[in-house]
Amino acid sequence: MRIASRPVLIACSHGTRSARGAAAVAALVEAVRRALPSVEVRDTWVDVQEPALPEVAASVADRPAVVVPLLLSAGYHVHHDIAGVVTRRPGHVAADPLGPHPAITRTLVSRLHDEGLRPDDTVVLGASASSDPRALADLRATAADLSVRLGRRVELGHVGHCGTPLGEVVAAVRRPGRRVLVASHLLAPGHFHDALGRAGADVVTAPLLDERRPDERLVSLVLERYAAACAHDLATAV
Repeated sequence: MRIASRPVLIACSHGTRSARGAAAVAALVEAVRRALPSVEVRDTWVDVQEPALPEVAASVADRPAVVVPLLLSAGYHVHHDIAGVVTRRPGHVAADPLGPHPAITRTLVSRLHDEGLRPDDTVVLGASASSDPRALADLRATAADLSVRLGRRVELGHVGHCGTPLGEVVAAVRRPGRRVLVASHLLAPGHFHDALGRAGADVVTAPLLDERRPDERLVSLVLERYAAACAHDLATAV
């Protein structure tokens, strides 16, 4: 797709204190930067790391920009933090978050097969908790899509302070002689991914990003979200 104005791409992730997690997200952003050599790509975060989104948006206030949330559902950070910044900046728009999307589900399936998924394994989708019903709907949609792709029911469990605790879900679905695998619905290593490992499952998959080269499906998804936001902004400006 040809994008006439080539807005700045502001890649906005949650932020983490994990060096591994920060490196994994940085590698994704760098891959996006290589894929879009004619677009300026900036890094920013909504929490923990700096520079924060308001600062980065202010630095390109006189230029069109698209904030691409490197987030897996549309919760508080999308509807409050990111939306609050772009609505105050004419010419700045927010793309949809990365999830839910078939590319996310396909990556989850790959991670499960990396762990030797068996026909009789029980799978639970492990996600960070959110009190936002829109985020919960996104997570349920991903669990439903994963169920279809695997041909088995996939329950949803959470780590954090909201939703059904992952440990309770793992205990409820456990059956004698069958493994319970948690599919990590987290973008990168860090606090929440570590919490998945304490929920009592037999196996926890790697997050969507890790120390390996970023999955091309995720790179393409960021490009898709950016292009769609650019196209929508141009259409509404006509």
